Amino acid sequence: MASHSGRPVIGITGYAEPASWGVWAGVPAALIPYDYVRKVEAAGGLALVIPPRPDADEDWAADICGRLDGLILAGGADVEPVHYGQRPHASVQAARPDRDAAELSLASVSAELDLPVLGICRGMQVMAVAAGGALEQHLPDRVGHQRHAPADGVYGRHDVRIEPATRLAAILGERVPVSSYHHQAVAAHPGYLACAWDCEDGTVEAMEDPAARLRLAVQWHPEMSGDLRLFAALTAASRDRR
Repeated sequence: MASHSGRPVIGITGYAEPASWGVWAGVPAALIPYDYVRKVEAAGGLALVIPPRPDADEDWAADICGRLDGLILAGGADVEPVHYGQRPHASVQAARPDRDAAELSLASVSAELDLPVLGICRGMQVMAVAAGGALEQHLPDRVGHQRHAPADGVYGRHDVRIEPATRLAAILGERVPVSSYHHQAVAAHPGYLACAWDCEDGTVEAMEDPAARLRLAVQWHPEMSGDLRLFAALTAASRDRR
């Protein structure tokens, strides 16, 4: 235990999905892509998977956040549009009420507690919705291309420009290539400052809360690159809070 005592505990939200291994097939499991765990551990944190639950509320979220030093709201399926007062576009994926309930509660409570948070893809959208914002339900309708998610299971590659003098710019600089996989985007983000945009189509690619210890969200997937800087920033802020 002593060798791990200085590492902050970083919770990572996950799925409840049927999974298969060995002789077991279709077993209900709590899971996340392991790239998230690798990045947290490489940045000096201890990764803890947070399973979703459909009955999650803010009391549950407070119990979870009270045991964490930092939080990653991970990527995944679309947030159900009812949570931001809209009817679903035909492209919207099947609702995941367990993840919506858990992650919207975690987003709200972590903000109240000033727990360091990194939102990734869906996680950015969850943070915006939890704050009273809204989403653009099908980005290709506006931008006229599929570059943000070119095919099923294929990440898009593009550059984003980052606003100078922001927390994100201090971490990554003012321009960075990213891997993305999303057909939605944040349309309204009360309480957050938009701080990065797609270099070509202007889609909001990141937002942050300048008043928070570290409350930052990106629309791309940093866990898919070799760049640890976002995870290192989260780990450092989590260690400081601890």
